[in-house]
Amino acid sequence: MAHITRIDLQMIDLVPKVKRVDAIQTFVSQETPIVTLHDSDGATGTGYCYTIGTGGPSIMAMLEHTLAPLLIGRDPDRIEGLWQEMLFSTHATAVGAITSLAMAAIDTALWDLKCKKADLPLWKAAGGSRERIPLYTTEGGWLHLEPQALVDDALEMQERGFRGSKIKIGCEHISEDDARLGAVRAAVGDRYEIMTDGNQGFTLSEAIRRARLLETYGIGWFEEPLPADNVAGHIELARHTSVPIAVGESMYSLSQFKDYLQLGAASIVQVDVARIGGITPWLKVAHMAEAFNVMVCPHFLMELHLPLVCAVPNAKWLEYIPQLDSVTGDGMRMKDGFAIPSDVPGLGIDWDWQAIDAKSVLSTTVTRGH
Repeated sequence: MAHITRIDLQMIDLVPKVKRVDAIQTFVSQETPIVTLHDSDGATGTGYCYTIGTGGPSIMAMLEHTLAPLLIGRDPDRIEGLWQEMLFSTHATAVGAITSLAMAAIDTALWDLKCKKADLPLWKAAGGSRERIPLYTTEGGWLHLEPQALVDDALEMQERGFRGSKIKIGCEHISEDDARLGAVRAAVGDRYEIMTDGNQGFTLSEAIRRARLLETYGIGWFEEPLPADNVAGHIELARHTSVPIAVGESMYSLSQFKDYLQLGAASIVQVDVARIGGITPWLKVAHMAEAFNVMVCPHFLMELHLPLVCAVPNAKWLEYIPQLDSVTGDGMRMKDGFAIPSDVPGLGIDWDWQAIDAKSVLSTTVTRGH
């Protein structure tokens, strides 16, 4: 039986290629902790997570001092058991962002290692439901952009075969959101999907008001209209609008998704593999949503979510926001507005280790006796 002998930890800081502004924040960096597991057979598995500009060193500290030492000498094939042990060992800080993100970096590395040793790509190992997934873009829909810039990007993406664009909303007055959405809808026509994202920036009354506007433009979904812990507010909002309500990027446990689904508070699940704690719980959320006949459209991390949305039957979209271009070789495969998962065993991410080393801001190695 192989066992884990060494765990390498690195954090890089990735600067987005474009300015990103939404209703509650502007972010200029993506701290990205990277975990590489080594086993006694000489095999390796690499996983990662991210933060939007802050908190990365805290994740690295939890990995170095708490989670990585727990795995040394353990059987890496026992992914569910190791996930449960990590959760129990951090019960005083779970459920929470730092804990979930740290666990995700390890869990994705375990899946990468297992898939490599099984000679299977993740999308097949986790289910193999489909061979491609439609793309929608967020990268040209940020809140600070003027209507013409939104139109230009949406038309370009439509020409490239993308099926939809997401527009950030939450301008000071509803008329500004109206002008931005109206300009895009007039340009792209009725068959091109427009999604919207409020980034938890509205009160319930204002969300209901804006939802009425969204209905006039046939909007595909209203994402994060309210703070994620306001389940009752989402229930009330869902009762007031025909626009699908999407939640998930700011939720960190299986139970939180269970509450939303049971209570009819959301009709689209946007579970984020890093924030939920890894591939192991991501798949549980996706299959739970399937039981409720709810679509899964995950948040961010397109390179990692691509094999996952192709693994399950109830995924409809992959969000296009490039993250790893500067630290990977062959990027995500795209053709005619669809993303195509890699058939290379593992996660399917072609890491450029020279580029990663050049961008590294924190690094350490954990072995027995660390």
